[in-house]
Amino acid sequence: MNAITTCPSRLLVIEDDPVLSADLGDYFRDRNHRVTLCRDGGEGLTLARDGDFDLVLLDILLPGLDGLALLARLRETSPVPVILLSALGDEQDRITGLVRGADDYLPKPFSMAELAVRVAAVLRRVALERRAGQRPRQGPLRLDGLALDLDTETARYRDRALDLTVTEFRLLRVFLEQSDQVLSKAFLYQTVLHRGYGRHDRSLDLHVSHLRRKLRAAGVPGQPLRTVWGQGYTLATEAAGAEPATPGP
Repeated sequence: MNAITTCPSRLLVIEDDPVLSADLGDYFRDRNHRVTLCRDGGEGLTLARDGDFDLVLLDILLPGLDGLALLARLRETSPVPVILLSALGDEQDRITGLVRGADDYLPKPFSMAELAVRVAAVLRRVALERRAGQRPRQGPLRLDGLALDLDTETARYRDRALDLTVTEFRLLRVFLEQSDQVLSKAFLYQTVLHRGYGRHDRSLDLHVSHLRRKLRAAGVPGQPLRTVWGQGYTLATEAAGAEPATPGP
């Protein structure tokens, strides 16, 4: 049975198109979710900040406060997952949305079935992270000057903080835990994004590109995060034959 029908969650839909908004509300309520609808950017920001939601579905072209500005302000105080929905579907718009902290981006027009798969993937991650939060505190994960605090989901390279999104942190964690291994896109989609890999889906490539840029800006030498054409990506350690990353003291 599809996870989206068995795990009722609290969804906030910020969408100014009255027909699409109503359709989204009906679709997810029929699947036993609790859905709050909003058609204004400013009101949506207040609801997203103050409400106890599991996921926000956010349009970009909104009255009052556009979706990208709303997302940037929301990320100042809240890690609530966000899926962007927009007719602005070119690559730069997707990049902007992901850089500002979106968990996923679905261009309009989209099918409800595809959106349901994306929503289910994010909600699975939320459930996994909640279970992880109930476990004992863990030490940092360290490798070649990189240190990841698994409890606060923050990362540093030597004395410099890496300003990573939640998805970038999860991605870097997987690479550190399996350093010098070539990780396929299919594996990374399932492990990090919690959904299947489609040949035309470039979300992972964009997250990897942003992570590369942030590692370089922090002073990580060379090109540690490498593309292995036709196979996937690998995090190459500074010293040949170095051991995989292990929790620090």
